[in-house]
Amino acid sequence: MIVLVFLGGILAGFLNVLAGGGSMITLPILTALGLGIDVANGTNRIAIILQNLVAIERFKAKKVLKIKEAILVALPAIVGAILGSSIAVQIEKEMLQKIVGVIFLVMAVSLVWKPRIWLEDRFVKRNWVLIYIVFFLIGIYGGFIQAGVGFLLMPAIALLLGYELVKTNAVKVFIVASYNIISLVIFILNGKVNFLYSFILALGNMTGAWLAATFSIKKGANWVRWIVFTAVIVVGIRYVF
Repeated sequence: MIVLVFLGGILAGFLNVLAGGGSMITLPILTALGLGIDVANGTNRIAIILQNLVAIERFKAKKVLKIKEAILVALPAIVGAILGSSIAVQIEKEMLQKIVGVIFLVMAVSLVWKPRIWLEDRFVKRNWVLIYIVFFLIGIYGGFIQAGVGFLLMPAIALLLGYELVKTNAVKVFIVASYNIISLVIFILNGKVNFLYSFILALGNMTGAWLAATFSIKKGANWVRWIVFTAVIVVGIRYVF
């Protein structure tokens, strides 16, 4: 079981940095091991934070992460995540499971309709009011469940900030690490974290994140997405029905 958690963590860490959707792998594994979806949701957060810290370091080494701009868009996401996490720890476990199932099925559709991400930076006229609203709403979602948040952040960053794929991923991992630190505190205070599984998962996630951030972010994305698509369809149907 420990090996399964670790291997799942490697795949999740790789997916999360590559594009998103890693939590669609780890949440089903954790619930299959007997954790309630509420505890699995909190347990997943430590691994998410550490994986993204590893990726941030790699992106900084490549000089593609603009810290000041990343902080500007991370702040509204953090505020939103406080609200989202607070809702997640209060909602009934059965209701949360059905919500997660629906989210997984929606994410499966987004995997099929994967948009092409621009390969070069583009000039965009930035509307900071719109940017703050969008990242606040994404923060609510990320604080609530986390699964698939990368699929929301990537187009938001690319379209609203005008970044190409590598820079988009760098900003994405910074935002996710930032708001999950706050979310984790809320989950811990409400007793929704299994620390043993969390740290085993974190080791796997960090390994996967290092691999994804070191090698080309784009390489292998297509076939990986189809694997995730199959997984989220199966798990989404199971959770809903």
